[in-house]
Parts: sequence; C-alpha cells; structure tokens
Amino acid sequence: MRPIAASQVIRWRQAATDPKRTSLTLSPKLKTNHLTCFGKSENSMKKITALVTLFAFAFFFQSCSQESKHQEDAKQNFVYIHERNPDIVLDVRYFSEDNFMGTRVDGYHKAVILVSKQAAQALSEVQKKLNQQGLGLKIFDAYRPQKAVDHFVRWAKDPADTLTKRKYYPNLPKDRLFELGYIAEKSGHTRGSTLDLTVVDLKTGAELDMGSPWDFFGEISHHDSSLVNEEATANRNLLRDVMIKHGFEPYANEWWHYTLEDEPFPERYFDFDVE
Repeated sequence: MRPIAASQVIRWRQAATDPKRTSLTLSPKLKTNHLTCFGKSENSMKKITALVTLFAFAFFFQSCSQESKHQEDAKQNFVYIHERNPDIVLDVRYFSEDNFMGTRVDGYHKAVILVSKQAAQALSEVQKKLNQQGLGLKIFDAYRPQKAVDHFVRWAKDPADTLTKRKYYPNLPKDRLFELGYIAEKSGHTRGSTLDLTVVDLKTGAELDMGSPWDFFGEISHHDSSLVNEEATANRNLLRDVMIKHGFEPYANEWWHYTLEDEPFPERYFDFDVE
C-alpha cells in the first residue's frame, strides 16, 4: 500500500471539525487504493485455497497410488491353488449364490482360490498326508478381499434380508451374528493365509461327514461340539490333527477354519480382487 499524502490527512482533520459533515470522506485516490488492496487480499486467499486443495488432492492420489502398488507387490506373494496343487478340490461358494448371503460376494470375479505361497506349500504337505489314506482336501475359501468382508458386514446389518436363514442360521437371530463372532469387520482371510476347507474321499469325491455344513452359524459348528456324532467328531479330529501337524492353527468356533501360524502378513489386510 502507498503512503498517505499530507493533503489527505488535512482533509480528514477538516472533516472531523466540520459540524456540517457527518461522515468521513476519503479522496477518490485513497478509496481506490483501499479497494485495490482489499481485492488483492481476496484474490490471494482464493489462490491459497486453490493451492491447498490442489496439494490435498495430490497427496490423496499419491497415497492411493502407493497403496495400489503395495497391493500389487503383495499379490506377487500369492499363488493359485489349482496351479500349485491341482489335485485339491475347489468349491468357491462366494463366487456363486450358494453361500450364507445368497448372492455372489463382492471381489470374487472368478472361481479360483488364492493363498500365500507359504500357506500353499504347507497345504501341499497336508494333501500328501491325506492321499496316503485315500483322502484329499476340498477348499471353499482362502484369501478374501476386504471389499468382500465389507459386503458381509452390510448384509449382517440388514435385518430384512433373511433369504438364507433356514439353511445357514436357523437357530440364531441375525442381529447376534456380530456378537457371536460369525461376522466381523476384519477377517484373517484378508491376510491371505487363512482357509476354509474339509476332507473328501478320493474314490467317490464325497465330503466326509463333519456334522454340519460349511459356513453354518451355530454351536453345532464348534469344533468340540457335543451335538455331533462320533463319526463326525472323528472326521473333525482327523482334519485338525493333520492341519496342526503342518503348521496350521484351528478356530474353535468353526471346524473348517484354519490359519497358518507363521503367516507372512500378520498385520496386513489386502483388497485386490479374486480373479
């Protein structure tokens, strides 16, 4: 801003002592200077706001780009079960409507099973051991993207959707599935070394009787449930023993659920699609 001229100061004093003048009158030149200064300040604020917004978007896109790169890098440590262990049977229910939600799950674009390399190696050893008894593995699910878990959560929060209640949770109110641990906002599957599986007879292809179907919500699916017969108990123990022997840890509330104890990504939750 330019310095105020002496003549302008004199006019201010005259205005202050003249009873006929009720307001301060600035010279046109001074008024123009003030308006110009205000306009410049306003324009400067707009420019600053624009720059801050631009930097925020740049940071956001850079973060997204880095996360995408991390996801792709991690994907290099995953393998397809059918490529590593072609004799293992796959039944990818989340790619179909035959699951507890009754619809294909978000993030499943192909009927394949992805798993960490370490878990795949351990599964190969499990399969070899079972083959000696004329048995083999059937896998329902392994790596599960976070978007699929989010889909589960949305379904669980919708009390009106009870399409599959009779088949998958006939004895439980849907609003207790979170409380009882059947649905959660984070899942070990998303880390890539947790699997849902069972045992099949190699001659017939039939699943061994485990006392309850896969993904059935209820006490009967707890590993040590007293609600199943001796045959089912023996079959569950057969699966548990061979899985533990090769480095997997069971989950007490689901006889089909196992996690590699020495999993490579214990703190990471991935979201790349199954395709």
